[in-house]
Amino acid sequence: MIPVHPIEAESYRILSERVDLDAWPPLSRAVVARVIHASADVGYAETLVVDEAACAAGLAALEAGAPVVADVEMVAVATRRCGTRCLADEGRELQAQLREVEPGLTATAAAIRVAAERWPAGAVVVVGNAPTALSEVVRLAGDGLFTPALVIGLPVGFVGAADAKAALRASGLPSISNVGERGGSAVAAAALNALWRLRHEEVR
Repeated sequence: MIPVHPIEAESYRILSERVDLDAWPPLSRAVVARVIHASADVGYAETLVVDEAACAAGLAALEAGAPVVADVEMVAVATRRCGTRCLADEGRELQAQLREVEPGLTATAAAIRVAAERWPAGAVVVVGNAPTALSEVVRLAGDGLFTPALVIGLPVGFVGAADAKAALRASGLPSISNVGERGGSAVAAAALNALWRLRHEEVR
């Protein structure tokens, strides 16, 4: 059991007064609560799209030691206890190689290609910043080149974020996402950390 700091305990107490999460099943509830705790934004209770089976798949993957891949270093650092890796350097190298043939390829999307080639099945993918990375996950999965155990798709931004998350949900991939433009590295990391904490038997 992970010890809970008094400040965290008080935060969860306040959270329980502000929003009722009892309708969520256990794994999903833990994810939603952690995201709200990390963001102090109870609106996520209305916009998060969390599937219990997807959470169970992600939890099983973590328990099996599956690779965990993040789109940006901020997510990787915030989830380092999960063994998360960010392939940004390899992504930039691939982006440079393909610059003439794919001038619109972003470094984060290129990094997802590297991840898909390295771990074509069973990885946990966490996208908290770059909509193009999430779109690349969906594209590769649609082409049969990438089958993650779970995709946490919570990128933020006015350009492409909402559409990328909608495409993720339509893809049928096991996923955690939200409706709209909000998101970010902190909330994506919170979703993953919730599953890690469940793995270590701290269930709220």
